[in-house]
Amino acid sequence: MRMNETRSVRAAVVALLLACVPASSVALCATAGRPDVVATFSIVGYDPETGEAGVAVASKFLAVGSVVPWAEAGAGAIATQALANTTYGPRGLALLKRGLDAQAVLDSLIAADEGRDERQVGIVDTHGGSATYTGKACIAWAGGRKGEHYACQGNILVDEKTVDAMARAFEEASGPLATRLLRALKAGEDAGGDSRGRQSAAIYVVKEGGGYLGLNDRYIDLRVDDHEDPVTELMRLLSIQLAYKALSRGAALRESGDIKGAICELESAERVCPGVAYLHYDLACYYSLAGRKGKALEELEKAIAIDPEIKKMAADDEDLQEVRGETKFKVLTQ
Repeated sequence: MRMNETRSVRAAVVALLLACVPASSVALCATAGRPDVVATFSIVGYDPETGEAGVAVASKFLAVGSVVPWAEAGAGAIATQALANTTYGPRGLALLKRGLDAQAVLDSLIAADEGRDERQVGIVDTHGGSATYTGKACIAWAGGRKGEHYACQGNILVDEKTVDAMARAFEEASGPLATRLLRALKAGEDAGGDSRGRQSAAIYVVKEGGGYLGLNDRYIDLRVDDHEDPVTELMRLLSIQLAYKALSRGAALRESGDIKGAICELESAERVCPGVAYLHYDLACYYSLAGRKGKALEELEKAIAIDPEIKKMAADDEDLQEVRGETKFKVLTQ
């Protein structure tokens, strides 16, 4: 079926649906008649200090993370949405790897696509460049914003405040790229977000050797496919993920004899990853090894308050030998 025939069939389906419903339901049915449209808001970003590139996205669409985000270490990141052309991901990354900047890649992708009017794309390269595109047939409100190292975009949004808030939040945020991306996503949701509601969210960040055991570049890859509050749930998962990565780095420092470095690593993680029991527990161990009894007991208390089962581990942990004779330790581990 040719492109114009496909559009005619879709238009007929929507028209039939609209004819059968009251006027108050028109806005909902216009999008419900096109379940293939990835109405969403997203942000692509790059961190020149760490070499991380990634995408964060949210939508009233099942498993949006399976469609929108694409990224490759050393190349950049791409978000493809609206009537999403998923070939933009691998094709665009291949062009980025060849040295084209974000705008040149975007121009190349849409020039070769007859369906460009229904596409929405955000691209960031590894040189500070960014680009965003919204086809003229995307459902309002639709548009984007871009800046150095980021681009944000959305369609079927409440209004332009969503992308404005995302851009501002990314520019003002500090910390790891993943944290900045999700803060921007949350700011966009708080400013209005998808006009149809919430369903799924995802974050995908790549970093050279950043994956499991350093065997791939998949540094952060988290999805919430169907949830009443997907962005908040995604933020919770990211907090745990970043905490576990910090625990791994802390353990490596401890094994090398750098207890001070291990403490610094976990203290930094604690500020951005609140409420992770084992982060507090390992920090208690490192404080104990450093002879800082008060801090060790303070962190142990936090860990046990979150996960009471930890007291069984603490009772026999040699790393806590320094505080084992303290009255507070005995009370905590009873």
